[in-house]
Formats: sequence, C-alpha cells, structure tokens
Amino acid sequence: MKLADTNYDNSETGCCARLDTERWDRAKHAWSDKLFLKDHILEFLHIPINFGSVISRDHEAIEGAAAYPEDPIWITDEISPWGSDIYVATDRPVPEATMETLSGVFLTRVFEGPYRNVRKWIAEMETYVRDEGEELEHLYFFYAYCPKCAKALGKNEVVLFAKVA
Repeated sequence: MKLADTNYDNSETGCCARLDTERWDRAKHAWSDKLFLKDHILEFLHIPINFGSVISRDHEAIEGAAAYPEDPIWITDEISPWGSDIYVATDRPVPEATMETLSGVFLTRVFEGPYRNVRKWIAEMETYVRDEGEELEHLYFFYAYCPKCAKALGKNEVVLFAKVA
C-alpha cells in the first residue's frame, strides 16, 4: 500500500497529516505483535540530528515494499540523550530492514506545546497512568508534526504512549 492510499490525509500541508486527537487522547490501545520497521536516530541531548533523513529512508523503504498500514504511525523510544529508536508501523515485512513487533496495552495522551515541556508531559502521563490504576512499564513518543507543519498548523502535538501491560 502507498502512503497516498492510507488514512493519512496530508492534503492540508503536503507533509504531515493533522492529528486525530479524539483517537489518541486519554485512550487505551491493545497491540498484539504489531509490526514495525525499526531504525535509529542520532541525537544531541535529545535533539534529533538526522531525523529527516532517517524517516525519509524509512518511508521510501516502506513505500517500495507497499507495506503501509491503513493507519500509519511512528513512535520513538528515547533510549538516551544521544539517540532514539524509531518504530514505523508496517503491514508486512520490509526487505533489508530491521523489523520488530510490539505487543501490549498502551494508554495514550495528547500534549500540545513546545518540546521544552516534555518533562512536564512525562510527569502528567505518569499521574494519568496511576489514576487509571495501571503501572507504567515503558514510554514512547509520537511526534505528530515536523517543525514546518507545526508552524503551518499553529501547534505542536505529541502523543505519549504508556505501555502498561
């Protein structure tokens, strides 16, 4: 499947699609062996250095394999100040790519604002998880917009995925 054939409507900016906040805010999602192309982003103190080239390479590989799922998503695992792993959802294996599956129950929340608020968002997410009677196992980030699209859309939205089971 090509990106143009998915539910990813980027017609507004020609780049990033507007985030469906109702789908992601204060929601619970269960994944069973959800397939992702896994890649790595170099960072300096959590500031991405090569995100654009990595995501472009990944999208090219997924498009070439006709492996876009109906609802594309990419999440990052901020493993250190020097790099993050990125997981780009696919609906089938992509040749010559590192593939990984993720399973579990995830609570999600949408946050809006500058990236400098990430620590605050994490604290709010930890409270939300506790208030839902769950225990946080791992945290992932879905950065919905590139800087250009965040400016064009007038907001920066990030979805935090808390793995709870």
